[in-house]
Amino acid sequence: MSAPLNSRISQPDNQSPRAPVRKQLGILTQLLKFVRPYRRRVIAALIALLFTAVVMLFVGQGVRMLIDQGFAQQSMSELRSAVIYILIVTLLVAIGTFSRFYLVSWLGERVSADIRQAVFNHVITLHPSYFETTGSGDIMSRITTDTTLLQSIIGSSFSMALRSALICVGAMVMLFATNFKLTLVVLVSVPFILVPILFYGRKVRKLSRQSQDSMADVGSYAGEAIEHIKTVQSYTREKQEQSAFFREVEKAFAIGRQRILQRAILIAGVILIVFGAITGMLWVGGSDVISGKMTGGDLGAFVFYAILVASSLATISEVIGELQRAAGATERLIELLNVENPIDSVKPPVADIHNLVPEISFVDVSFHYPSRPQQMAIRQLSLTAPRGKVLALVGPSGAGKSTIFELLQRFYDPQQGQICLGGVDIRHLTLKDLRNKMALVPQQPALFSSDVMHNIRYGRPDATDDEVILAAKQAHAHQFIESLPEGYHSFLGEKGVRLSGGQRQRIAIARAILKDPDILLLDEATSALDSESEHHVQQALEGLMRNRTTLIIAHRLSTIQHADNIAVMDAGAIVDIGDHQSLLHSCELYQRLVKLQFRQQN
Repeated sequence: MSAPLNSRISQPDNQSPRAPVRKQLGILTQLLKFVRPYRRRVIAALIALLFTAVVMLFVGQGVRMLIDQGFAQQSMSELRSAVIYILIVTLLVAIGTFSRFYLVSWLGERVSADIRQAVFNHVITLHPSYFETTGSGDIMSRITTDTTLLQSIIGSSFSMALRSALICVGAMVMLFATNFKLTLVVLVSVPFILVPILFYGRKVRKLSRQSQDSMADVGSYAGEAIEHIKTVQSYTREKQEQSAFFREVEKAFAIGRQRILQRAILIAGVILIVFGAITGMLWVGGSDVISGKMTGGDLGAFVFYAILVASSLATISEVIGELQRAAGATERLIELLNVENPIDSVKPPVADIHNLVPEISFVDVSFHYPSRPQQMAIRQLSLTAPRGKVLALVGPSGAGKSTIFELLQRFYDPQQGQICLGGVDIRHLTLKDLRNKMALVPQQPALFSSDVMHNIRYGRPDATDDEVILAAKQAHAHQFIESLPEGYHSFLGEKGVRLSGGQRQRIAIARAILKDPDILLLDEATSALDSESEHHVQQALEGLMRNRTTLIIAHRLSTIQHADNIAVMDAGAIVDIGDHQSLLHSCELYQRLVKLQFRQQN
C-alpha cells in the first residue's frame, strides 16, 4: 500500500501548470472578486481602521502634555488635563479597534466561507479524469486548511498590516513635525529593514507552498490507510504504515521548520535593526534635552512615535510572512478553481428530454481514457438498447462494459462516433436532464454517512416519507430497515458500514425505484452477494426493470438468461449479440464464459 501512495504523491500536478508570474504577492488580488460583494463592510472597516490609526497618533501629544505641562510645571491641574486627554483618546482607540476587529473578522469568516463553497461547487462538477491524477486528500486540504489560512489573513493579518502601515506613515509625519534631525536617524535604518523583508519574504512564500503541499500529502496518506483499515490490519501492516506515515510527517515537519526559521530570522532582524535605531535616536535626543535644544515632552512624544514606527514595521514584517503563506494558499485554491471541465452542458438544450423515447444507440463509438491515451477502451462500437427492453453486457474483465455506462452518463465523451438517446446526440442535452433520465445501481452501492431515509431519498429529494417507505418495500428492504434500532432514522455509518452487502444493495435499489427513471443501469448488482441476498435483490430488480429500458453488466450469466439481447464484448468491441440460446450456438467466447462459470458453481 505504501508504494503506490508515495509514487502518487511524488507526481507533479499536470492539470494545473503554475505560471511564473504567480510567484509574487499579486496572486492575492484574485481574492478581490470574493471580497467585492461586501464592499460596504470593507468601507466601514477601512473607516474604522483609519479612525483608529489617526486617533492613536494623538496619544503622543498626550505624552508631550503629560511631561511638559504636568511633570515639568509641577501642576496638578495640567497633569489632570493631560491624563483625561489620554483617557479620552484611549477610549476612542478602543471603540475604533472594536469596530475594526469585528468588521474585518466578519469579513474574513464570510469570504473564507464563500471561497470554500465556490471551490466545493466547482470540484463537485469536475470531470472524473481530474481525480485520476489529483488525490482526494489534496483537494480536502485546499478546501479546509487553505481556506482557514485565508480566513486568518483576511480577518486579521491584512488589517493589521494596513493599520500598521497607516500608523507608520502618520507617525513618520509626526516625527518630522517634532524633530527633523532625529527623524533622519530613524530613516537611515529603513533600507536595512526593507531589504531582509523582501529577501526572506520570497523564501518564506516558497517554503509555505511546499509546506501546504506536504501537509496535503500527509492527509492523503492517513485517509487512504484509514479507508482500507481492514486490509491494513488483515495483512498486519500496522508497523509498516506507521513508519511510512512517520516519514511523510517528518518531511512536512522539515519543510515547516525551514519556513519557521526564515520567518524567525526575518522578525528578529527587523526588531534588532529597528530598536538599534531607536537606541541611537535616544542618545542623540537625550543629548539635545540636556543641552536645552528640545524639551523632555518633545523627546517623550518623539520616542512614542518612534516606537509606533518600530512596532508597525515589526508587525508589517511579520504579516508579510503571513501574506506569503496566504499567497501559497491562494495559488492552490485558484489552481483548483481554474480547472476546466471538458464535458460541457448545453445551454439551452437542443431537444426536450421529456419528448425523447428512452432508446439508446451507440454509433461507431471509439474511446480511450485521458490518462491512458495509448489504450483503446472502446473500439468502433455500434449497439442499440430498444425502448422497454433488457440489454445485457457480458465479457471478460477489461472488455469495456463499465466504460459504456460511463460514456452513457457523459462522465466522458467519446473521441469518435456518437451516443444517442431517442435519436438525439446526448451532447445536445444538458447533463442534468440526461442524468435525471437514468438511475444507476452499482456493484458497490454508494451510501452516505446519514440515516436510511436520507440515503433512499437521495434518489428524489422532494419525496415524502410515505414514498420513501413504499420504494423500500418494493426493493424488499422494508423488513430489515424496520428491524434497525431507529428504523428509517437509523444512522448507517460511513459508507453504510453497519449494513450487510445485500442490505446496502437493496437500499441502492430503493433509491433507484424512488427516482423512477426511464433508463436503468445495473452494474454487477448481484455479483458479490450470497444466495439469500441475491434472491431478495433479484426480486427487487425484477420489479424495478419492468417497462424500463435496462442495461445490465453481469458476470453471473444466470441472472441475464432472460434478457432480450445479450451483447458479448471483448477488448472494447462487440463480438456477438443475440439471446442466450442463440449465443450458445454462435459465439465461442460466450460458450467459454458459460462453461467457466458452470465449473466455478460446481
